Amino acid sequence: MSDSPVPQHRVRSRMKLLISSAAAVLLTVTSVALAGVAHAEADRTITSNTTGTHNGYFFTYWKDNGNVTMTLGAGGSYRVQWSGINNTVVGKGWKPGSSHTVNYSGSFSPSGNGYLALYGWTTNPLIEYYIVEDFGSYNPSTGTTRLGSVTTDSSVYDIYRTQRVNQPSIIGNATFYQYWSVRQQHRVGGTITTANHFNAWAGLGLTLGAHDYQVMATEGYQSSGSSNITVSEGTSGPTTGPTTGPTTAPTTTPTTSPTTPGGGSAACRVSNSVSAWNTGLTDNITITNTGTTAISGWSLKFALASGQTITSGWNATYSPSSGQVTATNASYNGAIPPDGSTTIGFQANHTGNNSAPTGFTLNGAACS
Repeated sequence: MSDSPVPQHRVRSRMKLLISSAAAVLLTVTSVALAGVAHAEADRTITSNTTGTHNGYFFTYWKDNGNVTMTLGAGGSYRVQWSGINNTVVGKGWKPGSSHTVNYSGSFSPSGNGYLALYGWTTNPLIEYYIVEDFGSYNPSTGTTRLGSVTTDSSVYDIYRTQRVNQPSIIGNATFYQYWSVRQQHRVGGTITTANHFNAWAGLGLTLGAHDYQVMATEGYQSSGSSNITVSEGTSGPTTGPTTGPTTAPTTTPTTSPTTPGGGSAACRVSNSVSAWNTGLTDNITITNTGTTAISGWSLKFALASGQTITSGWNATYSPSSGQVTATNASYNGAIPPDGSTTIGFQANHTGNNSAPTGFTLNGAACS
């Protein structure tokens, strides 16, 4: 893909000296208003592969064949219709992307296979990622192994990783991983707390690199359909956050059946990694089994700092949301072998105290 030059609109005006100061003020206000209108770009229709900016937002249009008509509208809005295609991805957003909160609204009407997702790329490593809000006839997680989940924005998102071999990317054909958060309760409109997904991926060893673009995307695959989407940057949560995680995968192996807390030795070590901003924080907690026998099911208890309230979490369930909290294993990370570890995490609001939790116990035994 290549960036297209964006016309730069220049407004030049010349005002004559006026006797009446009131008339001068009126002309000045009128000139400012006209300048604002001049800088708002008109709707633009695109039918061939390109990227660029429009009304302050980055946009991308890509297809490998077929009929795809994208119309760029006011602010972060766009609409698209597609038919007779193999694959297409279009959207509006930002370059570079980040862990900011994203708001979106609109309509999404695929006939066949399609995704509505916050979609982006990073480099070093080269990663293509999706936070899927809705999809058509095909679930993108079909045939893949579920690595974990994150509960955020009123739903559970299942987490997956897939690999693409010698396929199109932002640097040409390449081999790279795709990271997926797939929402269980579909929607077309709401808030995406992006940092929660990035933190959950990091906790599972899914490392992101330097952000390239990030858009609220409509994707179609061997289908037809239409969408009309408006995207904007949200104001809640962090505007920046951790985008990298462990460089190695977790040492625990996902299982398909749930486990019951309480089995095995409880000798443990806990480490915290807190990232805080003005009214919130995230904490990635690594639990290590320092005993000689495997733990089969666990319950981690800790004291949340005064004024903190958990709003979402990943790789465990948390109850209650403040005070003395119990985190219970998910179905896929209940088994921790000797010298093995697993990472969980949560996001919380705070009123000024961003300290890490204290007083950790695992299955009733104190952790170091």
